[in-house]
Order: sequence, then C-alpha cells, then structure tokens
Amino acid sequence: MSIRHLRIFITVASLQNMSAAAEQLFITQPSVSQAIKELEQYYGVRLFERLSKKLYLTQSGEALLKYATHLIQSFDEMETMMKNKSDVISLRIGASITVGGSLINRILNEFNEQHPKIKTQVMIRNTRKIERLLLSSKLDVALVEGKVSSKDLISKSVYEDQLILVVGKQHPFYGCDKLSIYDLQGQDIIAREEGSGTKIIFDNILKEYRVDVFERWSSSDTLSIKQAAIQSRGIAILSSLVVEEDLKKGTLHKIALEEVSLSREIYVVYHKNKFLSDSLKYFLDCLH
Repeated sequence: MSIRHLRIFITVASLQNMSAAAEQLFITQPSVSQAIKELEQYYGVRLFERLSKKLYLTQSGEALLKYATHLIQSFDEMETMMKNKSDVISLRIGASITVGGSLINRILNEFNEQHPKIKTQVMIRNTRKIERLLLSSKLDVALVEGKVSSKDLISKSVYEDQLILVVGKQHPFYGCDKLSIYDLQGQDIIAREEGSGTKIIFDNILKEYRVDVFERWSSSDTLSIKQAAIQSRGIAILSSLVVEEDLKKGTLHKIALEEVSLSREIYVVYHKNKFLSDSLKYFLDCLH
C-alpha cells in the first residue's frame, strides 16, 4: 500500500467511476483497477460495490476514505514544507455565518500578526455545510455556533455568545424589555436558513414550549436579517455581537425572554483524524 494507491482510491471514491478517475489522474483505467484490487487484497475487504454503472463505497471503503483523505493532505503538507521551506504555509479555516460576520476577523488579526508567514483561507457557510467540508477534508479547522453532529469531529468550546431577540422601532414590542416566550405565539419571525446553528437552537426552544410562530422571512445573510428587523418585518434572533451598534443607536431594541436563556457556545471543530500541523496548533493556541 502506497501514497499512490490512496490517491487513486480517493479519486475513484469521489467520481464513483474508474474511467473518470483514470482520466483525471492521467493514467490508464487498468492501472486504476489494479490499484483498487491491490488495496482490497492488502486489507482483505471489498472497498466498492457496483450498482447501475456507478461505484459505491462499502462500509470498509468509507472507513478507509476517512483516514486516506487526511493522510494524503498531511503528506502533501509535508512535501511542501520540506521542499519549499520559504513558501507560505496555508491554513484553511471555516466559519459559520454568525462567527464569520462578528468574530473571525478579530481572531485572524491577532493570528496573522503573530504568524505572518501562515496564509489563511476562510470559507463562511452555515454550520451544517461547514461540518460536511470538515468531513471531506476541504477545511482544516472551523469555528461554528452550535454543536456539530458527526462523531468524527472534535468540538471544543472557545467562546460563550448571547443570542437576543430584537425588533425595529415600528414593531409593537419595541420598548418591551422582557416577554414570556408564550407572547411569541403567532408572531412573525425573521429567521436564519435551514442548517443554521442559530435556527436549530431557537426552533428547539419553540418546540419545547410548544409555541408556534410564522416564519415571515428567511435568509442566510445576517445583514439582511438585521435590516428586515430594523424595518419591523418581524422579530429577529441574532448574536449580540452583530447588533451592538444598532442597540446603541436605538434602531433595534433588545427583548429578553422570561423562561429561557439564549446563550450558546462557539466551538472550534476539526476532524479526529486530522494531523495537528504546527500551523493548526498555532491557530488553536491563538483561540485560547
């Protein structure tokens, strides 16, 4: 078993087709087939099942893929470091939308000042998409609000964030400092999109108290949600970090709920099989 075998295996798993994998790798199809056969013989398992001219990973294949993607990435990082020590090292960082709009720049300013030779690439998506990118090794590390579901990811709390309800000046609740959660029954809500950590937290609370609301507005863009709240389209649930200036100006008003606290944790997340390179260790240290 070699690095070449793993590269071929990962490509076949991604494309679900040996001919396509051969074309992408600039090798012959028999070479691809032979490499997969050798891997299967080496481990004594079947890695793929063929259905309707497509290849699908078996349970053993899925297990191998989890390790192989991180092994190849670590190998490539090692090659770059050893052969081109003067090159800038790259660290791929993910951030959920709330974190991306409020915290990530503060963190990167400090990190880049301490480690100017490490180039950071940032991808901002909702928590669910960030989780998928980490699992497929397209990100090295991420900061997200809310917990991830995969047991293959290590998740550690690094910051406590406060979620708050806010309304604009023309909303009937403007000026109310505290409400019962039952006062939200039937109210118009300006919500985040499906897969958002913020939405998951708030939806779970509504479900627990059996409160039904009308989702009048839905967006993945925090700024558009905030603007809709300022225009009194409904009640928005946002991070306190996002609305600091608006609360000071009075364009938005904060409302507390009597029954529940909407505080939540911000987590740093990375794959359990991820090799902790120096650049990743430096980033984790910076968070602490």
